[in-house]
Amino acid sequence: MKLWAAFLLLVASAPAQMHRHDPLTPPEVDKIRDSAMEPEVRLKLYIEFARARLDKLQQARSDPKITDKDEQTQAALQDFTDVYDELNTNVDTFADRGNDIRKALKPVIEADTEFGAKLRAFKSSLASSKEEAGKYDFLLGSALEALNSGSKDHRDLLAEQEETFKHKKDKGHKEKGKDKE
Repeated sequence: MKLWAAFLLLVASAPAQMHRHDPLTPPEVDKIRDSAMEPEVRLKLYIEFARARLDKLQQARSDPKITDKDEQTQAALQDFTDVYDELNTNVDTFADRGNDIRKALKPVIEADTEFGAKLRAFKSSLASSKEEAGKYDFLLGSALEALNSGSKDHRDLLAEQEETFKHKKDKGHKEKGKDKE
């Protein structure tokens, strides 16, 4: 009977343990929701939120008042990766809808460069201690991999959109010229 009760308790608590931490705060979620149909605004918000997570990472490493540096550093790395993944998902969603997001992609590409520099600087700051580097190896590797992949995708998408919308613009001018004849 005790075994059965323990099993039920374990099964009942499993969904609570599977609840995933949302890296966005409620005010950030509201801002995102309010910009649902505006690619430029929405992507800039995700850039802002990702930048804030990297600032949190830097603060966790440098603030002497923080006693749980390892946990906060890991949380900041995970939150950055989660927010960056959301940024990528939104870029893909707007592109799949056929939106012209060339203007919105330019700050994203600039942010990719900034984020990469900050993550690489963090990685190099760990080079002196293999033990410390090992604590963050997986999360930092995941963040850098997501960033490298996303950065390439963003540049490729911008080039693709430049070509696509250039042709649409050319067609529009040709059709207007025919209308005048």
